[in-house]
Amino acid sequence: MVTGIIGKKVGMTQLFAADGTVQPATVLRAGPCVVSQVKTVDRDGYEAVQLGFVDARPSRENKASEGHFKKAGVPPTRIRREVRLKPGGDPLKAGDQVNVSIFADGERVDVIGTSRGKGFQGVVKRHHFRGGRATHGSMFHRAPGSIGASSYPSRVVKGMRMAGHMGAGQVTVRNLKVLRIDAEKNLLMVEGAVPGGPNSVVLIRKAIAAKPVRVAQVEPTKKKGKK
Repeated sequence: MVTGIIGKKVGMTQLFAADGTVQPATVLRAGPCVVSQVKTVDRDGYEAVQLGFVDARPSRENKASEGHFKKAGVPPTRIRREVRLKPGGDPLKAGDQVNVSIFADGERVDVIGTSRGKGFQGVVKRHHFRGGRATHGSMFHRAPGSIGASSYPSRVVKGMRMAGHMGAGQVTVRNLKVLRIDAEKNLLMVEGAVPGGPNSVVLIRKAIAAKPVRVAQVEPTKKKGKK
């Protein structure tokens, strides 16, 4: 059984529950995807499938990629990801379609995406350094301070938190609750925020370590009177 699907982030919205509470939600266009390659234990050492996101934007491929898609019998896709398979369910073959119906309302999912790029940033914004005093005469405001000793080891140790490129990296948000599914429009609404900006590519998979849903329990009211 396939455990994930490729999608795109549409944007954020709000959903109102039956009791009137507001839930922040992210709208994802999940699929449809086609299986362009199937990997087996005998040939590859593990079970997985290569999914291609069906998009209106044309894909320019070289001869090797054209032969790859021609062998699978599917049109070329620009966005491709590999998803592991879970034991059980019907076996997949090249050309099969995967859509948002693999998820259910209330299910927990993990969303993997690329965070927004922030460019070159200092230590205050990048690592949340406190900085120096902002008083008159102070010349230490947003500087990183000492980055190592001069005598020993006479070098900057690896892993030192310093200024540099921030963002534009892979981020995984775990255990997001599926609030609503629109199978006709291939839309999936999850609770909370998802990394990346609008129209960014994300991978939606079933939660690896799904946490149990906590249900608030109301204690019975004690009646006033004699004991």
